[in-house]
Amino acid sequence: MGARGRELGVKVIAAASTGNAGAALAGMGAAGGQPVVIFAPETAPQAKVAQLLMFGARVLLVKGNYDQAFDLTLQASREFGWYCRNTGYNPFTVEGKKTAAFEVSEQLAVGSGQWRAPDRVFVSVGDGNIISGIWKGFKDLLALGWIEKMPKLMGVQAEGSAACANAWAAHTETITPVSAQTIADSISVDLPRDGVRAVRAVRETGGAFITVSDDDILAAMRDLARKLAVFAEPAGATSYAGLVKAAKAGMLGADETILVMNTGNGLKDVKSAMQAAGQAAVIEPTLEAVKAVLK
Repeated sequence: MGARGRELGVKVIAAASTGNAGAALAGMGAAGGQPVVIFAPETAPQAKVAQLLMFGARVLLVKGNYDQAFDLTLQASREFGWYCRNTGYNPFTVEGKKTAAFEVSEQLAVGSGQWRAPDRVFVSVGDGNIISGIWKGFKDLLALGWIEKMPKLMGVQAEGSAACANAWAAHTETITPVSAQTIADSISVDLPRDGVRAVRAVRETGGAFITVSDDDILAAMRDLARKLAVFAEPAGATSYAGLVKAAKAGMLGADETILVMNTGNGLKDVKSAMQAAGQAAVIEPTLEAVKAVLK
């Protein structure tokens, strides 16, 4: 986005973000000397806001949700002549996301030399831009003859933010807004701005949308950390929660190659991590106190 901004001759790049996309943009802006303005919900995790500020971005915390921050970014960009990077609004975002499909297919070629796609890919879905981009990436590779088949894309949404899943289940591409409420802030979206393509990505690859509860997400965070040493933020663990639910429902083949995408580190949302992990014991500095806790 920084390179595109320079090409267009704009002085400022703006984006709405709960923290992850904003951090990437702010970091690139810092590296390239490009001023960046990030609109984030006031409720964004402090660790994510800290990243934005450390990179030198101008951070405007909006007293509202992500959707309101999104709309305000569009208004401000038009008013001040900024280059808007908003997910699903800027067409270059999907081109960036699709490179994940390239990396996956390349890495699965180890030992054979032939790029290949997994059988299924589980992706957490908020705005719908990541799953749309991955779909485009695999389609490009298939058109080039670099992979032999398309993977089934499995979109996973929180039950409290399931606009895309609802549309898919209703066999429609009409995305009806919801009042999003979920612990997974990165995928908490009332109206997914790339929702139509997200629904198409799942439907046209023979995949499915799955919804999971916040309790499922917290359990997935614990399981990923304690069984696989992967520390994921709630939105990142949502995809794994979807895999668990799909496996229990008998949706998966025993011989399938399955990829689960984690899109965020757990340290970005320490409050949720503590909720998933539980509290540490506070003791007196004595051996007796240790023994008492161990009992």
